[in-house]
Amino acid sequence: MERRTIGAGALEVGAVGLGCMPMSWAYSSSQQRGDRSLRTVHAALDAGSTLLDTADMYGPFTNELLVGRVLKQRRADAFVSTKVGLLAGDQHVVANGRPGYVKRACDASLRRLQTDVIDLYQLHRADPEVPVEETWGAMAELVGAGKVRALGMCAVGARAMRRPGARTGADLHEGTIRQLERVQQVFPVSAVQAELSVWSPEAMERLLPWCVARGVGFLAAMPLGNGFLTGTLTPGQGFEPDDVRARHPRFTAEMMAANQPVVAGLRRIAERHGPAATPATVALAWVLGRGRHVVAVPGAKREEWAVENARAAELELTAYDLAEIAGLPPAQGSWD
Repeated sequence: MERRTIGAGALEVGAVGLGCMPMSWAYSSSQQRGDRSLRTVHAALDAGSTLLDTADMYGPFTNELLVGRVLKQRRADAFVSTKVGLLAGDQHVVANGRPGYVKRACDASLRRLQTDVIDLYQLHRADPEVPVEETWGAMAELVGAGKVRALGMCAVGARAMRRPGARTGADLHEGTIRQLERVQQVFPVSAVQAELSVWSPEAMERLLPWCVARGVGFLAAMPLGNGFLTGTLTPGQGFEPDDVRARHPRFTAEMMAANQPVVAGLRRIAERHGPAATPATVALAWVLGRGRHVVAVPGAKREEWAVENARAAELELTAYDLAEIAGLPPAQGSWD
């Protein structure tokens, strides 16, 4: 697979990574199976998807434990990215950015991941009660201690802000850019993770250019639109209560039906590229085409999906394809 670099440290990863969260958290718990998840991670590594993206809150903790079982056997094959700063309760999530907590959380993640170093340690969310510079400073000390190789930040609150009156990428990511400007004065940011897909392109307006201008890698989260852009979901199919899509404004039966033209366009393009192409690979190829600093991080629970996603790195979209994608109707949500 094509290799891409993250940050000034030129950390190399496969152009398509693997989001491990769906294996343990947020998506249909009845479909989460440990043995199948292990096979999925191995299949992704075999296909060149070296970046494994997890977090201590996924599960919580169980996702890191799962990834750790693979790293124990194949650490040299993987680039491990995990996150800190959020604590998951029964019905809520709270931020904790206190320096002492960050250092303890890192040690715990290292134990669960069965490794002596984390390649990319990301701040999941800033703690409103702690200056972000203090949290970032503690993370920087972990780099100095040899426990972490590079630091990254996840974008904040973009989806919650996607309302009438705040419809541009500049509006959606202004808070993240302000935080990035502050922490960049403390220690270099190597990567920013934020949603980017055919149906959520807002990061291209300000956040992506901010990263490009500073040599910061961009990890494209949810590049398949929480599964919608794969073309495998049916309007009105319903979701399990613990599935994030059960509360997502684009996954009501009405909105899924309204957004079918987006999937239909991706399917038309895939058909022009032969049987190996799918709506998912087209959607991922579009994300990869946003620049060599972009790494797509699609989530997957099954090995066949991880292998399919990896194939997107080989798919070259034509100017005609890109024009057709640009002409697709914007996605709708229940607030529209």
